[in-house]
Amino acid sequence: MKKISQIGKASLGCGPLIQPLSETARPLRQQIFERVRAAGQMARVQLAKELCISPASVTTITSELIDTGLLEEVQTTREGEGGRGRPAVALRVRPNTRHVVGIKLSDREHTAVLVDFAGNMIAGEAIPRSPGAMGIDGILEAAERLLHRVCAKGGVDREAILALGLGVPGFVDSEAGVVHWSPVLSDRHVGLQAALRDRLGLTVFIDNDANLVTLAELWFGAGRKLSDFAVVTIEHGLGMGFVINHRIFRGSRGMGMELGHTKVQLDGALCRCGQRGCLEAYVADYALVREARTALNLPLGETQPVGVMLESLFDHAKAGNAAARSIFRRAGRYLAVGLSNIVNLFDPALIILSGERMRYDYLYATETLAEMHELMLDTGRDGPRIETHAWGDLLWAHGAAALALHELTEQLLGSTREMAAQ
Repeated sequence: MKKISQIGKASLGCGPLIQPLSETARPLRQQIFERVRAAGQMARVQLAKELCISPASVTTITSELIDTGLLEEVQTTREGEGGRGRPAVALRVRPNTRHVVGIKLSDREHTAVLVDFAGNMIAGEAIPRSPGAMGIDGILEAAERLLHRVCAKGGVDREAILALGLGVPGFVDSEAGVVHWSPVLSDRHVGLQAALRDRLGLTVFIDNDANLVTLAELWFGAGRKLSDFAVVTIEHGLGMGFVINHRIFRGSRGMGMELGHTKVQLDGALCRCGQRGCLEAYVADYALVREARTALNLPLGETQPVGVMLESLFDHAKAGNAAARSIFRRAGRYLAVGLSNIVNLFDPALIILSGERMRYDYLYATETLAEMHELMLDTGRDGPRIETHAWGDLLWAHGAAALALHELTEQLLGSTREMAAQ
């Protein structure tokens, strides 16, 4: 397994690195723009070669993209020529002219990033909060506060923001813009997208937070070159995102891939979603804390912050406390069940384990992965590659920014007239 702790450099481009001739359904101007953004910079002759179109067509379309301020020319040195001769000309996304903000709201901390249209991060911001659900007014206030703070920190006028991407944990219908349930919201079936749009006066896109981590991997991380992969997030809950053909798969109603709420025990432990027997109820932090109260012999009624209890439990496990070790081992076995089900259902090339809980290596110990393999179908082939990515707090917000970049690109490149009007 491989641990990664930082997001890829924006100078190397951002977005899926799609193989030549592998996609033709999208408008040609959009394919050209996204290939340039993914590569960081690209020559016209390379675009023509990868898309199998004439150089004249590339020149016409890229001239249009330059006129509308989406691309610009940059001089580069031809390979093998050093500083001699006339510099080659490449194309890149014009930075600092269009900006988006990505925000992640959680029950522990809210985070935000400000990025330009090339994917370069300009500023990041985080504000702590007390655990527990909030009303819609509190959510809107928190989002507006973060938006203003990250813009001020990045020195970008609030009016220059074209779109906002926002993620929350729970059941999110991204197409309808409705949060049906979230631990950060006290109400169900909330039209959060419309409420944010009215409050902020911005184009807003929302999604489940596990999808945001997956988008961050697809746009900035290990998934850029992969057409299919899975991400399993272990934080305050258990989430999953899945990429098929370089695109997030959300299901027919936008709420698929809820690995944490697949059932592993009939009439089992109570999950925070209100049902019983969910996988999350055996793996997430509140499940570990529930068991830790017994393992650590805490007096009845005594409460400690979740983070403090988890750290104490982990310290006891490392010191050889059998009860503490058994708690992590049990959670790891349930995680193995979930991972084997992913393999048996989707056969991904890569499964990324992501999130703050990746510090607790008992969850993905050798025994856990061995049990995953035992539960997989025996086909005689090797299982998928497993990587562990202990990202920083801004990962989720980067995924929200990627959501905004993707959706806004779809809108801007829908027609020439729409682009010219921006």
